Amino acid sequence: MAVPHPRMPYRRLGATGLKVSALSFGSWVTFDTQMDLDPVLGCMQAAHDAGCNLFDNAEAYAGGRSETLMGQALAELQWPRWSYVVTTKLFWGIHGDDPNMRNTLNRKYLTQAIDGSLERLGLDFVDIVYCHRSDPYTPMLETVWAMSNMVSSGKALYWGTSEWTADEIRHAMSLAAEYRLHAPVTEQSQYNLLETRRVEVEYARLHSDTGYGNTIWSPLASGLLTGKYRDGIPEGSRGALAGYEWLQDRMTDTQRLERIERLRPIADRLGATMAQLAIAWCARHPMVSSVITGASRPEQVTENFGALNIIDHIDDDLDAEIRAALR
Repeated sequence: MAVPHPRMPYRRLGATGLKVSALSFGSWVTFDTQMDLDPVLGCMQAAHDAGCNLFDNAEAYAGGRSETLMGQALAELQWPRWSYVVTTKLFWGIHGDDPNMRNTLNRKYLTQAIDGSLERLGLDFVDIVYCHRSDPYTPMLETVWAMSNMVSSGKALYWGTSEWTADEIRHAMSLAAEYRLHAPVTEQSQYNLLETRRVEVEYARLHSDTGYGNTIWSPLASGLLTGKYRDGIPEGSRGALAGYEWLQDRMTDTQRLERIERLRPIADRLGATMAQLAIAWCARHPMVSSVITGASRPEQVTENFGALNIIDHIDDDLDAEIRAALR
């Protein structure tokens, strides 16, 4: 079994007692679209060797195929179940256009969707299950009760939210308190140098009042912050994938790319890549429980996790310099 990397910090997930690695590994985009089982195994092992104990997934990723690949990898890697944390997310559905199984958080969907995720992952339970978006058409109490039942049944240990508003999260927490149900404990929202408002402004008081956690996604802004798009969209990159054409306008925005290039001298000064700088910057925020990273090769995992070496070097002065560079 891999020995935890000495530089990997472990943080409490929000106000819970669960400790998660400051950097984690997620499967969005890469599993199935860019990776089959062998590179999945290599990437997950590389992350685990670096001290990562949190592996993120979602029912909707590759129409369930992403969960299946992670489940196959976990079965082959044979890590002790107590040594890692698995998360998944429910909302979009994978059963065509059935009105009760798509874009919803109703009790019927949630009750059946978690069973499907567990079957694909080959697990008896997930550590955290997220509501992948909010559902304005289902009463909040119905959703909170269904998620609480999921925890009470042992199919999940905790539940959380993803891209919910602070008001929606507070509403869910208040209903859970009123009816003595299991409350959500963590958010999963986008956070990076180009996307800061929700975490730093909208959730600030929520975190201060409740300690609500956050396992943030897209720390590299879909690869933009790596600097690899300055000369166009490389073949095989995320921006070149079928189905991700919506990213291409962002990847070729000249003004945005020029702003990002201002980070290169800062990264060079730290002896880091631009990707490491962007990941470390996210990880230093006190509201961030874990930064979900992605990669399609084990070498990328190792490079990304090199961000651990510079987290402590990003003090308030350097943070101000980084923000000023992107203005």
